Amino acid sequence: MTVQDWRGVAAENQDGMPERISLLLRERSRRLLGDLMRPHRRAIGGMIAVIVVSNAAGLAIPYLVGVGIDAGIPPMTRGEGARTLVVIVAAILVTALVQALTRQAFLRTSGRIGQDILLELRRRVFTHFQRLSLSFHEKYTSGRVISRLTSDVEAIAELLQAGFDGLVTAVLTLAGTAVVLLVLDVQLGLVALAPLPLLLLATRWFRRASSLAYRRTRETVALVIVHFVESMTGIKAAQTFRREPRNQEIFEELNEDYRAANHRSMQLVAIFMPGIKLIGNVTIALVLVYGGWLAFHGEVTAGVVAAFLLYLRQFYEPMQEISQFYNTLQSAGAALEKLSGVLEEPPAVAEPERPVPLDAARGAVRFDDVRFSYKADVPVLHRLDLDIPAGQTVAVVGATGAGKTTLAKLISRFYDPVTGRVLLDEVDLRDLDEATLRQAVVMVTQENFLFSGTVADNIRLGRPGAPMGDVIAATRAIGAHEFVRSLPGGYEAEVGKRGGRMSAGQRQLVAFARAFLADPAVLILDEATSSLDVPSERLVQRALRTILADRTALIIAHRLSTVEIADRVLVVDDGRVVEDGPPDQLVAAAGRFAGLRNAWLDSLSS
Repeated sequence: MTVQDWRGVAAENQDGMPERISLLLRERSRRLLGDLMRPHRRAIGGMIAVIVVSNAAGLAIPYLVGVGIDAGIPPMTRGEGARTLVVIVAAILVTALVQALTRQAFLRTSGRIGQDILLELRRRVFTHFQRLSLSFHEKYTSGRVISRLTSDVEAIAELLQAGFDGLVTAVLTLAGTAVVLLVLDVQLGLVALAPLPLLLLATRWFRRASSLAYRRTRETVALVIVHFVESMTGIKAAQTFRREPRNQEIFEELNEDYRAANHRSMQLVAIFMPGIKLIGNVTIALVLVYGGWLAFHGEVTAGVVAAFLLYLRQFYEPMQEISQFYNTLQSAGAALEKLSGVLEEPPAVAEPERPVPLDAARGAVRFDDVRFSYKADVPVLHRLDLDIPAGQTVAVVGATGAGKTTLAKLISRFYDPVTGRVLLDEVDLRDLDEATLRQAVVMVTQENFLFSGTVADNIRLGRPGAPMGDVIAATRAIGAHEFVRSLPGGYEAEVGKRGGRMSAGQRQLVAFARAFLADPAVLILDEATSSLDVPSERLVQRALRTILADRTALIIAHRLSTVEIADRVLVVDDGRVVEDGPPDQLVAAAGRFAGLRNAWLDSLSS
């Protein structure tokens, strides 16, 4: 996979995104954020009221300083000025205390709301990823999944924890300061607010430029995570085939893309923030000169000029907060777009609105005129009609890519047919709820996943509450009890990451015990014995008759030793069943199955 291929994993090319699509993405993001915040409307309203009081207290302090200068300092020698100054200082202290207490209440409330929103967001993302169909996970890499739940959620966490705080405070301070400046003195207030249009233009430019930059940042960090996860997941293959230098080369280039995207974002900040500070300092100088001239001519007092200077300091400091908020907002906005896209991704295999009850499945399976393809115009199954009676063991053989595993995936409803129906006991699988289907149909594959935990926990996967006696009975039935008992800790032995402490054959035996304990009506074995060594395979072969008794079974195998126990054999070629019958009859007919069997026997003797 080339670096260009990795870059092509990107979900959107933000630089060339049409405005209409960009608007749709922003609308989707706002919808998600609004939905997350809706349960907290009352708390948010109270939080806003508290911060209004806090900002009002903050705005009162410069005014009180001005009053103190005008009313307290000049007549201090007469005594009344001293009393006035004491009152003003006391008022300032009380105001500062009110501001501190309300600020504390705001931060505590906003912190709690932010964490509740993040909790709900992580829950939704995790739940939805589990609900999405197998087709989604086959095209959506694990690295991108991890990126959504880690870096993207963290970007939103930063917005909720610090961004909104800075924004609300900045907006209220700007609006309140502008009003107070005009009330104190209109002429001096107009001079102080004259640069405001320039500030708005600069802010608009920064918002647009940083929007593209931060989308690019989110996309590049996702690619870094994707490559890292894939490289570590495939570390055995990488070390076996000396893939490390190539992986390092790809990582270096993707990492450089991420660095460049971050550098572009920092360049925008480096232009915007010093520019705002320069405008603020020039404005303070202008107000000082013009205010001094007005004070010299007696049109304003020294206290008003001092108050103006303090207010201007308050006025321009929030602009720094707003610029920082835009950094956080753009990063979180890009993350929200991706998360909202995932959360609005409909499952390809949807739950029925009105599921049909199926109390005790018998296991009769029927394909009714089924056509299926993974890609448009590339059919895998061609108008297949197939009837498997309840309790019958059917072996499916054929060349690689013939469509054998596709049959298993359709019966398990990992996919739905393009046309036609797959039925269980004459009920369309699309009409069964997932819990009913998963209880009735279980698949054992060549690579069965073991979760971190004990051997017993993994065997109980289909029946979490099964007593230990049933667990042991399941392992005895498939001939795995002795091997499990020999493990350090026995049934309580930790299997390690993905069952790494066990051999492939041992993991497969655990998977067989898991399926036996689940006791499904339909059991699918997809190359399920291919990773077993000869002694283990013989153990399983002896146990299969017990496992498959009184249930429908679909056995997909290249090693035809498993076929011997089948009641019926289907030979599949190019998505069609070309031979169908008992194995002895098919061997006697000297057709496709006979040829496959003879080739297999020759491979054993060679």
